[in-house]
Amino acid sequence: MVIPVHDVNPVRRTPVVTYALIAANVFVFLFMPGLSGSTAGDSSLAQTCHLHAFLEHYAAVPRELIHHQLPQLVPTGDVRGAGCVLAPPGYEKSPALSVLSAMFLHGGWLHLLGNMLFLLIFGNNVEDRMGHVRFALFYVACGYAASYGFALLNADSTDPLIGASGAIAGVLGAYLVLYPKARVWVLVPFLVFLPLRLPAWLVLGFWFVLQAVYSSGEGVSGAGTVAYAAHVVGFLAGMLLAWPLKPGTPPPPEPRGLLFGRRARPRHTW
Repeated sequence: MVIPVHDVNPVRRTPVVTYALIAANVFVFLFMPGLSGSTAGDSSLAQTCHLHAFLEHYAAVPRELIHHQLPQLVPTGDVRGAGCVLAPPGYEKSPALSVLSAMFLHGGWLHLLGNMLFLLIFGNNVEDRMGHVRFALFYVACGYAASYGFALLNADSTDPLIGASGAIAGVLGAYLVLYPKARVWVLVPFLVFLPLRLPAWLVLGFWFVLQAVYSSGEGVSGAGTVAYAAHVVGFLAGMLLAWPLKPGTPPPPEPRGLLFGRRARPRHTW
């Protein structure tokens, strides 16, 4: 798996929505119950019960999205003996709105930082092309498409679905459509991390193929812990929504210097 670190594709205006989304995701994560102790190596039963109660309330659950079947008993966050206390929910939950709240929840620092890295690198150019308001609506639409697409494929699942991955996959799909020839600096783990500058179509195309393979359960153990199918659906949704903007999108600047280990041919202007 390659790790993107920077793209050679400047923007014309400040990507305020991208920055706001990153800030919101980090802020929500810092105040998620039960995670502060787990990051320090402390995973007490009380913290686990509190986290389960929080996710039951705010995470998206496929069975709730498709069948609108809310559970009769949910964790309260309290502990009794060696388990969590269950009771009828003391709140009203809207499955549709839970998709929006789930887009700002993450299961750990690696989950959060990986998502925010991809959003920071590729989101700014997509926002620059779409404009602030349209990009915000696009981001939410891709998140909903990814969540409901995953739920349709796992209609009876009661596992909570959290993370911005589906929406960010839509951003990656849009970037591939709009800027396939843009150059992206990546780190390739080969004995050491080898820096390479590769075209976006190769980086993002490889990422999509991996998600598609993993969503089928091939090539990865424990695939059920990651909603790879949501990534696939979100990516395709982003491509479709961005396609009408492709004809009017200016090409990225031609990079100078080393390219694939050789020097790019100079271009003369008149």
